[in-house]
Amino acid sequence: MKLDKNILISFGLLIIMAALYRAMPGRIWGFAPHIAMAIFGGSVIKDRKLAFLLPVLSLFLSDVIYQILYLNGLTPIAGFYSGMIENYILFALLTIIGFAIKETNIAQIFAGAVAGPVLYFLASNFMVWIGGGGLGRPKTFGGLIQCYADGLPFFQTSLYGTFFFSTLLFGGLYLTKKYLVKSPIRTA
Repeated sequence: MKLDKNILISFGLLIIMAALYRAMPGRIWGFAPHIAMAIFGGSVIKDRKLAFLLPVLSLFLSDVIYQILYLNGLTPIAGFYSGMIENYILFALLTIIGFAIKETNIAQIFAGAVAGPVLYFLASNFMVWIGGGGLGRPKTFGGLIQCYADGLPFFQTSLYGTFFFSTLLFGGLYLTKKYLVKSPIRTA
């Protein structure tokens, strides 16, 4: 598989910028580009393995940054945490949503930008509840509902973040292809 050097550089920069943004102090919790990156990668990157790697590499890089800051007393947030592997798997699975999206179909992009945060919210909060994390809600149906209620503020900002970053990613690709590049950007 041969990839264009410019595409590799572009995706490398995207991974680095998203990781730095996620680890930025004062960022609104939940407002991050990674769900949009997963959907975008699934839609745009023809090589499925690379599509899955796009959000996961960026998450890992941001977790490394968090860990370095944590070890130096610059943040109370540890970069390496219980449940991080499960979190990476969830983000990789969100890439599958992108497989069904045609990069120029606004309705499909919008549907993906809704489906991604909804599925992540449902799965991640279930994992927090079943693992006894978060506020340690009881292992009852009521406890599960409380755990979902606890996560609603994050869900709202995740939804806004996914809309915002999906617009940037898909819109940027559209404008690039329309005004700067005459050939398709899809990787081989």
